[in-house]
Amino acid sequence: MAEKGVKVLGMWASPFVARVEMALRLKGVAYEYVSEDLANKSDALLRYNPVYKKVPVLVHDGKPMAESAVIVEYIDEAWKDGYPIMPADPYERAQARFWARYADEKCNAAIYPVFTTAAGEAQPKLVHEAQQCLKTLQTALEGKKFFGGDGVGYLDIIVGWYARWVPVIEELSGTSIVSDQELPLMKAWFDRILAVDVVRESLPPRDKLLALNKIRREQLISRGPAA
Repeated sequence: MAEKGVKVLGMWASPFVARVEMALRLKGVAYEYVSEDLANKSDALLRYNPVYKKVPVLVHDGKPMAESAVIVEYIDEAWKDGYPIMPADPYERAQARFWARYADEKCNAAIYPVFTTAAGEAQPKLVHEAQQCLKTLQTALEGKKFFGGDGVGYLDIIVGWYARWVPVIEELSGTSIVSDQELPLMKAWFDRILAVDVVRESLPPRDKLLALNKIRREQLISRGPAA
């Protein structure tokens, strides 16, 4: 008999796993969470995601799928009667996908170097580049409470982790990326998205995340730039 139910293979500090948990919780879908040790990956993870060998993996009735953005769309389609994640209008859906890809390909890549670079001459330039990326993304928030409009939508799920991770990166690096002065809409959205119970509960505790990433940042900086 085929395996029934919903299972998430994840790791608590992964922002991409948080996306999947947000979507499932918004839909009201019960699921089993399986914690993975990424230094010693389980046979199940390697079997379910043989291509990337990464979390998250969603297993629905024995059928596995990988890549968080793909999984979030699948959840919306598989449980159509629950909370609507993707916009109903085809144009708005296309726009949500466009901005999600922009965030993943551009903003994530701009934010990460602020985390991995020690204080010095390079840091202000990196902060500026991250801010410019986020300012472009911020235009999708104009006139709205959330990227999804009056409620949390697909793009909010895709970038919701910024509200937890960016302040942690700012504290660890001694920088200011998102502020009322530089990115007022994004800053207000940070506060708004973290006030949503389902979102907040899907994100790791700030103190725990801060402690982990303090060690990780020190390790990355001590290694120096990759050759």
